[in-house]
Amino acid sequence: MPDSHDPLRRLFQQAAHSGQARAEAPPFARIAERGRRARRRRLAGLTAAACLVFGGGAAAAALVTGRPAPAPPATTPSPAPSSRPSPAPTTLPSTTSPPSSTPTASLGPGGASATVTTPPAGGATTTRP
Repeated sequence: MPDSHDPLRRLFQQAAHSGQARAEAPPFARIAERGRRARRRRLAGLTAAACLVFGGGAAAAALVTGRPAPAPPATTPSPAPSSRPSPAPTTLPSTTSPPSSTPTASLGPGGASATVTTPPAGGATTTRP
């Protein structure tokens, strides 16, 4: 069958010729916008993948270490302080005993012992060699 007499082939050629005559490239701005959009999608995908990898790695590391979950505190927290002022504590007079006057022995620089006595009420200290 000769090619020039095929009606289907001739219709396809006419359609191709008509499409070529009307075809034109889109404006540069439109092409550039499509490129930017594709780049943003690609970066968003890579960022999401990186987050999943790092997050999954951290979760796996937590599971591998086998550390138990932190325990709650052993005691319950104390109640919050009230807004009312608390009464001042009453202090009792303290009873202190007077300093003792027992002699103590210590070794001096030459190895000799010296006796130190402490007077009962703020007096001077005496040292005997």
